[in-house]
Amino acid sequence: MKVNRRRRDKGFTLIEILIVVIIIGLLASLVGPKLFSKVSGARQKSAKAQIELFGTALDAFRLDTGRYPTTEEGLKALREKPSAAEQWQGPYLPKEIPMDPWNKPYVYRCPGDHGEYDLISFGLDGVEGGDGENTDIVSWKDAAK
Repeated sequence: MKVNRRRRDKGFTLIEILIVVIIIGLLASLVGPKLFSKVSGARQKSAKAQIELFGTALDAFRLDTGRYPTTEEGLKALREKPSAAEQWQGPYLPKEIPMDPWNKPYVYRCPGDHGEYDLISFGLDGVEGGDGENTDIVSWKDAAK
């Protein structure tokens, strides 16, 4: 009886600990990739939502001033009054202009190639075009896609 009691009091064996570590590693290898794929989709949805918010603010700017901000004035015109905007009633955004979810600035062009203005996030790679997380998020495509 004493031998069994002493063995129990010593704790886990190295083999038991290794088995637990292997099980945890297997679980992480199965769950990890699925979680990281969700992060990519969440960033793209966040960029689409921010572009829609900018679009609403740009429309309010246009209602007040009769025009969209120029490319030179940029999105900054939604927070600070441009010198050429007499009827400016802003700020049109409650906070500073954020970077896109990949920590790069949004690209704003007015007049745009696809509408009165173009608003773009170039995705993870920061250059035009790409697939997956490198896909461009743009103002002229349906946000539901």
